[in-house]
Amino acid sequence: MSNEINVVESFIAAINRRSPAEISNLMTEDHTFIDSGGRVESGREHMTAGWDGYFRMFPDFRIVAESILADGALVAVFGSASGTYNGKRGPVAENRIEMPAAWRAVVENGKVKRWQVYADWTEGVRIIAQDQAAGDEPAGRQPRDSSGPVRGCRGVSTG
Repeated sequence: MSNEINVVESFIAAINRRSPAEISNLMTEDHTFIDSGGRVESGREHMTAGWDGYFRMFPDFRIVAESILADGALVAVFGSASGTYNGKRGPVAENRIEMPAAWRAVVENGKVKRWQVYADWTEGVRIIAQDQAAGDEPAGRQPRDSSGPVRGCRGVSTG
């Protein structure tokens, strides 16, 4: 197994522990995150705050890696992502989101330089909209149509 795969597996494990500090330690200073909608966010500090906000929105977020392939610094992960949206209704069963997903990582000097998500967020958008229809969305929670920490560190996405 390549060192790059080990780094990505550690990154996923930190995400699954919902530990922004651990995730931060595995990101390059100029880390770039690209969500499934193509939005780009950069910077380790910015993304650490993004992950913190994301885990408040999805307190049980989890990535399951079924296959991991590497070609030098490029690592591809295929699997699924799941979590329960903690919106107006709280993290209730009706707010559970599960989807197939893939991630593309670029590893540089033992850290993740780029983390890109590929997922169909349609069901997540529907669930969040239903939750919001139950009442006003709590302050600071603004849904996105993607998967992972997003613009302004306020949004929804699948890491």
